[in-house]
Amino acid sequence: MIPVQPLRLRDFIEDRDGCLYAVSVYDSRDRIGCVLRYVPEPEGERLHPSGRRYNKYDFDEAFRYIAARKPQYLDLIHRVPVADIARVYKPDEIMPEVLARDGRVRKLNRLLGLAPGTAGCTGSLLCGLECGTSDIDLVVYGDAWFRAQERLRRLIADGAIEDLDEEMWRRVYAKRRPEIGFGEFFLHEERKWNRGQIEGTYFDLLFSRSYDTLGALPSGKGEVEGKMTIEARVTDASLSFDSPAVYHVEHETVSLVLSFTHTYCGQAKEGEIIEACGVCERHGNERWLIVGTTREANGEYIVSKTLLETLA
Repeated sequence: MIPVQPLRLRDFIEDRDGCLYAVSVYDSRDRIGCVLRYVPEPEGERLHPSGRRYNKYDFDEAFRYIAARKPQYLDLIHRVPVADIARVYKPDEIMPEVLARDGRVRKLNRLLGLAPGTAGCTGSLLCGLECGTSDIDLVVYGDAWFRAQERLRRLIADGAIEDLDEEMWRRVYAKRRPEIGFGEFFLHEERKWNRGQIEGTYFDLLFSRSYDTLGALPSGKGEVEGKMTIEARVTDASLSFDSPAVYHVEHETVSLVLSFTHTYCGQAKEGEIIEACGVCERHGNERWLIVGTTREANGEYIVSKTLLETLA
């Protein structure tokens, strides 16, 4: 199945066996870059309205399943041939169905003032596999994301949307398991305004590019030059909430810092000095510092030294 519109980050695809994958890159052409999330299984914990049952797979489980059942899809992520796609799920297109069945999403959509076509839900809500404990993964496209971010900041300040309490922040920290301490983690996170709670349900405000800005960085691995820690000034952070998060930097050898882990999206603003530790890769005539070369980003991080010094 060839999608009418290009695939974007946070779309989902379904293969011929009913497996559901989250689209994870923008450079999908003949083989779609994605990660397996839901597998149809007779005793699955998630029930689709069609009556089919699914189990949700975490990152490691997904790679083991693909290695055993569909090794032709193995790559740095999973690569599903376009010819194997049975269905495409686009958050913005399915949003009216989600709004019709979920009052929390309706309320959040109204409070954030999201115009039709600018947002949708990804994850379980997109696929019709949500359960009582499901979070809301709200994806907003292009410039509309920044408007929603500012509106969320004001709504939390006014008490119209619940902020995270310390217990929830510590749960987020434990889930992310970053290389930085909780205090540093919280200082960076509290100014991002990309999460909150609605009627007691946790939600993320997730960025994806609009169709007119789909020019993408290659997602393939460059020539690895080794571990590196740098200090650099951020010259452009306009795609710092994307995936990967992109930071153009002023540095004698490195031109870009990329984070492939959500922990370090939005971590620094234009003009700030960052300290970043990751793996240096050569891409053509450029060197990029990659943060998140493993699932847990062990030993890798980005912090804003400007922020830490201001609040010291």
